Amino acid sequence: MRGAEGEPPVVALDNAEIVYDRHFLAVQGVSLEAHRGEIVALLGPNGAGKSTILKMISGIGQTERGEVTRGSVSFEGDDVTNAKTTPMVDRGVTHILEGRRVFEDLTVEENLRCGLYRGGRRLRSKKSDYELAFEYFPQLEDLLDVNAGYTSGGEQQMLVIARALIHRPNLLLLDEPSLGLAPKLVEDIFETMREINKNEDITMIVADQNAKETLEIADHGYVLEGGQIELSGPADELVDREEIKEFYLGAGGDESQYSEVRHYKIRKRYN
Repeated sequence: MRGAEGEPPVVALDNAEIVYDRHFLAVQGVSLEAHRGEIVALLGPNGAGKSTILKMISGIGQTERGEVTRGSVSFEGDDVTNAKTTPMVDRGVTHILEGRRVFEDLTVEENLRCGLYRGGRRLRSKKSDYELAFEYFPQLEDLLDVNAGYTSGGEQQMLVIARALIHRPNLLLLDEPSLGLAPKLVEDIFETMREINKNEDITMIVADQNAKETLEIADHGYVLEGGQIELSGPADELVDREEIKEFYLGAGGDESQYSEVRHYKIRKRYN
């Protein structure tokens, strides 16, 4: 699924180069697209550029002295290169940062309540305030009076996704949602994300190192290394690639030549 004919991608990067502090080149020559209703996977090791790409889409990168110095970023057909956070939030872009950023001293209910506001304005909701959150994460209903800092890692991850869901996003960016969670919990949360994507028609870009779970729910995927895209394609095809099996699923054969190519690039980068 790559969108309806004639409809522009929800978000697209065209040969984007991203630089921090005018000196550090973090991403170079990256082109990618996410079409309406898709889940797009961004895979790669730490430092590959996954978080940087998400931040430049949402506008957070601007606050961290990041800048697209070449190429472009577009949202629903409009050029939003180097846009700031507020206009992107107003257009329905919600970014869940790495590390389960809950307000630890606030209750679960107070955290959810934060999702009801956009730019200081309270959102109108077709459903009761938290009904949508409880529909996908019923566990949270029993934790409303508990301080978020006292909940488990899995409950905090549910909370930040639920809070984002209440925000009614058109595009949801998720950075390392599986980080630090038990495998069964990762499986459950990712399956819930897929249900949200289908039922609520929310386009998602998921940046994660867990290739198996991410590709299982994704429609399309991109594999990054050193700020560049090394592989891309439909998720069900990527998961069968020997390179993915070897480096992300631990099941590659000795005949794979990707290891030699990857190690050569690493040597070239640091020598």
